[in-house]
Amino acid sequence: MKKFIFSEIEETPPSGAGGLGLYIHIPFCKQACHYCDFHFSTSLKKKSQLVDALCREIALRKDEILGILQTIYFGGGTPSLLDADELEQIFNTIDAHFEVAENPEITLEANPDDLTEEKLQMLAQSRINRLSIGVQSFFEEDLKLMNRAHNATEAVRCLELAKDYFDNISIDLIYGMPDMSNARWQENLQIALKLDIPHISSYALTVEPNTALQKFIEKGIVKPVDDAVAQAHFEILVDTMYKAGFENYEFSNFGKPGYFSQNNTAYWTGKSYLGIGPSAHSYDRDTRSWNINNNPKYIKTIEAGQLPVERETLSVTDKYNEYVMTGLRTIWGISLSKIEESFGLKFKEYALQQAQKHLEEHLLFRDGDRIVVTKKGKFLSDGLASDLFLLNLS
Repeated sequence: MKKFIFSEIEETPPSGAGGLGLYIHIPFCKQACHYCDFHFSTSLKKKSQLVDALCREIALRKDEILGILQTIYFGGGTPSLLDADELEQIFNTIDAHFEVAENPEITLEANPDDLTEEKLQMLAQSRINRLSIGVQSFFEEDLKLMNRAHNATEAVRCLELAKDYFDNISIDLIYGMPDMSNARWQENLQIALKLDIPHISSYALTVEPNTALQKFIEKGIVKPVDDAVAQAHFEILVDTMYKAGFENYEFSNFGKPGYFSQNNTAYWTGKSYLGIGPSAHSYDRDTRSWNINNNPKYIKTIEAGQLPVERETLSVTDKYNEYVMTGLRTIWGISLSKIEESFGLKFKEYALQQAQKHLEEHLLFRDGDRIVVTKKGKFLSDGLASDLFLLNLS
């Protein structure tokens, strides 16, 4: 498989990547991270009721996604808070209502403090075959700033244990943190590489509205996030991962050959997925829907046999913008012929027109039918995509 430097692309995503997907949101955490704005509760009192409701929602929505499930993804929240019986209940419900591929990718997000040897044995005996572990940093000062439930020792120890039970492991790492030097960020990456982790998802620290982090910055308790620091860390990330044999197949995702996340690839290449649970989103290429982000209301509505969901129908312009936004974040870029075929000639002409200045500045690169972001433009990919958005046609 090629090694990509953002000017070399394959024609399509890896074979087998990007079938139909099922996402299951587990909205519970032991404690709130200071930067997180995902939907969750730190009270586990309704966990059993919530799992029952998840299973009922699966049954209610069984006809919304037709075909074979290639990926199942347990996100959150903290799905590693589920016990063996709860996982089995969910899998039995999935089997009763969907056709699942012979060898699906089944990912569970986990926190290091949950991954005792006993827990890992339980997960390995289940149908989970991929772990996504929220390490975030291997340094104590970073973990304390984020209010993570684990410490630096647990971060390393859980990965050493996990490798005894799972081959397909991903970790999350956060860069661009206040007072995180380039050297400390580089050491974070080197620790991950020494542990021989085959997939890394890495994100810049973002200050989301109404989070504890935002309040701490406003009060001067924590330094503001610096975009220049984040960009420097991203460049270190790209260079380090490339030298270690990883491919940056999507802006935030780095995998060794054979370890690309099928779930991530499906999302970024526009495949359909069904989201189950409070706050979960679904997409079928024509509509987008999302569930209520309130656990008690979600449970009550499902128990009444109703769906707590809102939907929107996507216009042609919406679909075009979605394709550009997701495509330009990947090594596969966007296809001009696909734009013309799916949306019409005027969309293709508009995309080329808007891309021209970025092609001249070597932020975008054209390889035959495809336009892809270059290494120089990678950190700016979302802004480049927005320049190609169409706002006034339907």
